[in-house]
Amino acid sequence: MILIGERINTGFADIKQAVLDKDPKPLQQWAREQAEAGAHYIDVNLGAVSTKPEVMCWMIEKVQEVVDTPISIDTNKPAILAEAIRVCNKKALINSTTAAKEKLDQMMPIAAEHKASIIGVVMDETGTPKNAEKRVENAGKILEKAMELGIPTEDLLLDPIVMPLKFMQDQAKAILDATHQFTLFSDPPPHIVCGLSNISNGALHKKLLNRTFLVMAIANGLDAVICDVLDTELINAVLAAELILNKQIYADSFTRQ
Repeated sequence: MILIGERINTGFADIKQAVLDKDPKPLQQWAREQAEAGAHYIDVNLGAVSTKPEVMCWMIEKVQEVVDTPISIDTNKPAILAEAIRVCNKKALINSTTAAKEKLDQMMPIAAEHKASIIGVVMDETGTPKNAEKRVENAGKILEKAMELGIPTEDLLLDPIVMPLKFMQDQAKAILDATHQFTLFSDPPPHIVCGLSNISNGALHKKLLNRTFLVMAIANGLDAVICDVLDTELINAVLAAELILNKQIYADSFTRQ
């Protein structure tokens, strides 16, 4: 399972204030904790705090001062991405493009040029799909563009777009159905990723919903997740799911202590 640490995001008040104050300490503390917890990527999200590429570059540079974990550059703005990817010390993950032609034409060539991995979110010009079929159609467009540019399948992560269960309960099954269908695209298939916390947005029992949905998604082919990598129970659920699917060798000590 590819674990992408979600915490360096200006949607969190402490990170927003740190960026505004140019205080690297909170970013670096979260970077250390997520790296120590086993994150394969540290997601860095500038959000709406600034539109200046140099601010995103500063965030990445400060994270890289304390960890050598690869960076997930969380932006949908080509101008920011073009600058930010140049300061990454290791192969980056771009988070993300959509299936909209304009975005594919802007973001995918940057991934190809820098041999980066990229997340493809399966929405297009019409918005977020309401069913599995449209999600699969949009995923096909993203995969086609990746193949056209020579981006290897292993560098593509398809995101079926997780929606809040509390407000869009009918979407959960469509998301799981689409996830399974993504695995049929190729052999080996692209990676499949989700922003896990979306499923529990606005709900009371967030951790329970996150754990349960993640295990169900893994059973349908999900192999990457943007999540709270410090949630031990969540990670243990991932490890147990992988054992049950025979992706790991069983040992009594499989849980994270």
